[in-house]
Amino acid sequence: MKLKNYCIIALVALCTKVGLAQEGLPIYADYLTDNYYLIHPSMAGVANCAKVRLTGRQQWFGQDDAPSLQTVSVNGRLGDSPSALGGILFTDKNGYHSQTGAYLTYAHHLMFSRNELDLNMLSFGLSAGLIQYKLDETSFLEDGFDPIIGGVEQSATNFNVDFGFSYHLYDFYAHATVKNLLNNDGVNFNEQGLSYNNLRTYLLSVGNTFSKFGSDWSFEPSILFMHKDATKESSFDINLKAYKTMDFGNVWGGLSYRRSLDGAEFLDGSGTSSQKLQYITPFVGVNVNNFVFAYTYSYQSNSIVFDNGGYHQITLGFNFGCRREKFECNCPAVN
Repeated sequence: MKLKNYCIIALVALCTKVGLAQEGLPIYADYLTDNYYLIHPSMAGVANCAKVRLTGRQQWFGQDDAPSLQTVSVNGRLGDSPSALGGILFTDKNGYHSQTGAYLTYAHHLMFSRNELDLNMLSFGLSAGLIQYKLDETSFLEDGFDPIIGGVEQSATNFNVDFGFSYHLYDFYAHATVKNLLNNDGVNFNEQGLSYNNLRTYLLSVGNTFSKFGSDWSFEPSILFMHKDATKESSFDINLKAYKTMDFGNVWGGLSYRRSLDGAEFLDGSGTSSQKLQYITPFVGVNVNNFVFAYTYSYQSNSIVFDNGGYHQITLGFNFGCRREKFECNCPAVN
C-alpha cells in the first residue's frame, strides 16, 4: 500500500476516535457482560441485587498512550421502594486526548402486573454527569514553534444528561435512551475541524430470552441500534448470548456483530473504494455466588484497517444486598 493510503487511514482512525472520545462514555460491547446500566440509565436498580461493576479495556498492548477505557459503576434499589440510584466513574484515554467523567442516576420502576410472579415493569432513568476533556499539547513544540499550537494542556468541563426508559414483560425487554440531551459548545470537533455542539446519541435495544422447561440452557438474542444526531451516523449490533446453569452459579458467553450503516472512502490503487466499519466481539463470563468475571475481545474485520490488533476487555463484578427472586421468568437482568 502506498504511503498516502496509510496517511488517509491513520487520519480517518484518529478523527473517528477523537469524535468518540469527546462524547462521554464510549459505547462498546461491555453492556453484554451483565452491564446494561452503562448505556441505559433506566436499568439502575432493575435487578434483585445491587451491582458493582469494574471494566478495563485496552488496545495495542506494549504501545505507549494506546487507547484505553476504565469504568466503575454501582446501582441498586432504595430498600423495597420502586426508586433506585446509580453512579458511574470513567476515564477514557487515546494518545494526547483524554476524558474523565462521573454520572449520577435516579431511576423509577412501575409494576403493572397483578402479583409479583408476573413480570410487567416500566422503568424510567435520568443520569446527570460532568465530563472533563483534555488535550495535552506540552510535547507538540519540541521541533519548533507553531502559531496554531498553544503548547499547553487544554481542558474543558461540560455538564450533560441522559434519559431513557426500559420495559420488561416476562422474558422480553426493550430499552430506549437519549444520551447527551444538552448542547455543549466549543469542545467537540468533526473531521473537518468545525465545532459542533450537538452530541445527542439515540439508543434502542430489544431482546428476548428463550429456554425449554427444565433445561439448564437458555439463549438470548438481542439487537442494539445507535444513531448520532449531529453526524447522522448509524450502526447496529446483532447479539446472541447463551447461559448454562451450573452447581456453583452459571456460565455464559456469546457473540456480537457491529456494523456501521455509513461507509468511509479510501484510496485503492488508482481508484477510490469504500467500506463500512465492522466489529466481531466474542465474550465469555461466569457467575460464582455473588461474583462476576467476564472477558471480551473485539476484532475489526474490515479489509483495510490501521492495524491487526484487537481490543481486550475484562469485567469484574460483585452483587450485594440481594433479595429473593420475585418473578417466574427467564430474565437474567432482573432475577
